[in-house]
Amino acid sequence: MKLLVLPLFLVLFLFNQDKKTGTTQQKDKNTLVGTWELEDFYYYDNNEVSDTVPTTEGYRQLKMFTKNRVMWTRFVPKDSVEWFGYGVYVATDDQLIETLEYGSASMMKIIDTLRVFTFELQLAKDTYSQITLDADGNRFSSENYKRVE
Repeated sequence: MKLLVLPLFLVLFLFNQDKKTGTTQQKDKNTLVGTWELEDFYYYDNNEVSDTVPTTEGYRQLKMFTKNRVMWTRFVPKDSVEWFGYGVYVATDDQLIETLEYGSASMMKIIDTLRVFTFELQLAKDTYSQITLDADGNRFSSENYKRVE
């Protein structure tokens, strides 16, 4: 019996250590999981930021990421059109791909022709940018977010 207890104890100890290490690594790694608010837009010329445009007063755009789902909503005070979308996403170190499943009536018109949105991703602990590339792979514009939760 003692011969069985020691290997079992060793396996449980190593399993517990692996879980602790994994948790530490996840905490140290930047993640999109959470709630983000759009701060401003960049426009690019020759892959360099040429203009920064802040959001207008009252404009609010939020994105929420879970482990593999994304939802965003936009409020524009001077516009009666509703904007929201929901779907799945995949993020790598330098790319964000969102595949929208459904959205508001205005967004469904876009989803009917373009469902997958691919961006260059720049992710830090409390900020991220999703950069739109043109047909030649050059930076065109970006949405820049700050973490709110």
